[in-house]
Parts: sequence; structure tokens; C-alpha cells
Amino acid sequence: MSDPTNKIVVGRITSAYGVKGWVKVFSYTQPMENILEYPEWVLTKGKEQLALKLVTGKRHGKTLVAQLEGISDRNGAEPLRGFDISVAEAELPELPEGEYYWYQLQGLKVLTLEGECLGVVDSLMETGANDVLVVRPTAGSLDKRQRLVPYVPDEYIREVSLDAGHMVVDWDPEF
Repeated sequence: MSDPTNKIVVGRITSAYGVKGWVKVFSYTQPMENILEYPEWVLTKGKEQLALKLVTGKRHGKTLVAQLEGISDRNGAEPLRGFDISVAEAELPELPEGEYYWYQLQGLKVLTLEGECLGVVDSLMETGANDVLVVRPTAGSLDKRQRLVPYVPDEYIREVSLDAGHMVVDWDPEF
């Protein structure tokens, strides 16, 4: 069960758009328009935090633009540049068995089939063909090398255990 107070970053405001208070949004959701399904946004930048309601939004070329409640001109929108957009974890759709949100994989210990620790998942990258785990070394890892492991379930990713805090990969530590 998710923590109702836990916030998950789903995008970022990149700039003001136009003169009526709209903002450009870079979405981390797939498809990118899914960020517009969340009516309550928590904007965070450093220690500053704002809770705003999404009035409307739409695709604009290769990006999204959105209008937030209480922001009616460019002067109000401009200071929002660089704010991360978060939503309550409880608002995220439940995924089918065996599928995970990226934030759930970050921080998991990565073990080989033999039980050797390669490190922890630091981040993920989209490459087009498949996503790639960026595994950084940590205390107790096999060596001090960063590794890139393709996120291909059943081929390289053999087990993901969120409860145990690890994943098992079929990956040669020398690669």
C-alpha cells in the first residue's frame, strides 16, 4: 500500500509560455500527456513548495503547456521555471504484476545470479530499443565500476523484489 503523503516527481516546468500565465512542461510520464490527468500538482524547488491545481493543459509541438490555478500572466508563470512537478503516490495507476515505475527501481541493490553485488540502481535511461539501468557502486559491491544493464525482463532482469530491496540480473560482472 502506498503512503498517501509520499510525492512522486512526474515532470518539471521548463519556462513560461505566452502572456496569459501558461507554463511549458517537460513530462516524465509515458505517454507524456498522462501528467495532465493529475489535477493536483505539488511544485518543489529546493525548500520552496507550492500546491496548485491544474486548470487545463495540452500538447504543443513536442512539449506540453499547462495553465495553473491562480497564475494569470507571464509575471506569475516566470518564477515557476525549474520547479519539479509531483503528485501523490496514491494517485498513480496500479501497474500489472511484473511492471514497475522507475522510482520503484531506483535504490534497489543489484545482484548477479551468483549473488555478487554490482551496486544499486542510480537511475534509468531511455535508449529507444529498451531502458537501461545505471548501476553505481556502493559499499559492499564487487568493485568500483559503474555499469549499464539493459532493463529487459526475463532476459537480463531475472527477479525484482521491492520488499527485499534488490533485483537479480543475468549480467557478467566483467562487462
